[in-house]
Amino acid sequence: MEKLIGRVKHFYPHIPAMIVELEDELNIGDEIIVRRKNGEEKFRQTVESMEIEHKKIQKAKSGEEVAVQVVGKAKEGDLVYKVI
Repeated sequence: MEKLIGRVKHFYPHIPAMIVELEDELNIGDEIIVRRKNGEEKFRQTVESMEIEHKKIQKAKSGEEVAVQVVGKAKEGDLVYKVI
């Protein structure tokens, strides 16, 4: 099962990392799925590195914008789901 937890606000291909505007909490170790707006899966991964304003964090709350290091390519508007 999966739950929508946020949307991609920006993607940095040179890092690679995405900025996610969270609608729910996200923790290191959570499995996420990034999907296009049409629902097509782009990639899935375990969250291994997150930052807020260049500070490493272990958990992020709803309403925060968090940078997540990623294994695939994302783009603005993609949807981020947490596997539950």
